[in-house]
Amino acid sequence: MRISSDHSTSRRTTGRSASRRAEALGMLAGVAVDAVLADPRRGHPVALFGRAAAALERRVYGDARPSGVLYTALCVGPAALLGLVATRAGNPVARGALSALATWSVLGGTTLGREGVAMAEFLEAGDLTGARGRLSHLCGRDPSLLDASELARATVESIAENTSDAVVAPLFWGAVAGVPGLLAYRAVNTLDAMVGHRNSRYERFGWAAARLDDVANYVPARITGVLTALAAPLAGGSVRRAAAVLRRDGHRHPSPNAGRCEAAFAGALDVTLGGTNVYGHRVEHRPEMGDGPRPSVADIRRSVRLARAVGLAAAGLAVFAAFRGPRR
Repeated sequence: MRISSDHSTSRRTTGRSASRRAEALGMLAGVAVDAVLADPRRGHPVALFGRAAAALERRVYGDARPSGVLYTALCVGPAALLGLVATRAGNPVARGALSALATWSVLGGTTLGREGVAMAEFLEAGDLTGARGRLSHLCGRDPSLLDASELARATVESIAENTSDAVVAPLFWGAVAGVPGLLAYRAVNTLDAMVGHRNSRYERFGWAAARLDDVANYVPARITGVLTALAAPLAGGSVRRAAAVLRRDGHRHPSPNAGRCEAAFAGALDVTLGGTNVYGHRVEHRPEMGDGPRPSVADIRRSVRLARAVGLAAAGLAVFAAFRGPRR
């Protein structure tokens, strides 16, 4: 009986190892697919989730935190459960395929880089109208009065923050929790973008989504900061300077996470980020980070190059961690 038990335990261990390797290879495949295909123009799973979340909001909305907590649970819970059910079924090959599909669905690094390049092209051509119209693809600032320098700053800051949100964070949660982690993180981050705003409608209702997003991005944002500092020479910067600005200025941003990314990018690119931002009727004054001049149009392409390097490093670390780290 002891021999039979040992054989059974060995088979279970071998099965878990095979599934773990399959999911890790699936993550790697998903990263490769994102690099080639980017986000689909139609029928993106995140867009479908967003429409479903918007429909649910209309049914459960209430100007109170408990309503927001219920809404967040009803959106994030099923996403995580779907990932859990999917990975419980099928053989390692099927699990690897699901991991690849989920990874591709939640990553946005390639699209982020393409949007940055598009902004650079508009500004290099002196087309402020085109650049102002394109900025909405990256952030929600009012572009109507922004000049080329401010458009460049908005682009670099958005690339810095979204390198964590759209690349490092989903890969981190994929390494930690597999497909459920990938889907749950993307649900949390999407909800934050939809309802995590400080305005009269969402100040209380969006509180739960915003705080959960802060928690989910706490570690990934700091990983992003460290990887950005290490990759600084690839954008013509200095590891020491980027690390120094990250340590000095990363905590000064109103967000507990975005500041780590923006400060690291500011140091790596040797520019100064932060300042006054206008979002519709709301004006925010952000502390300045970095020691260099304001970003120029040329710094946009440097920021894209830096973001791609950080994304590749994060993908390598995530796949390695998923391959080696057992999950119960």
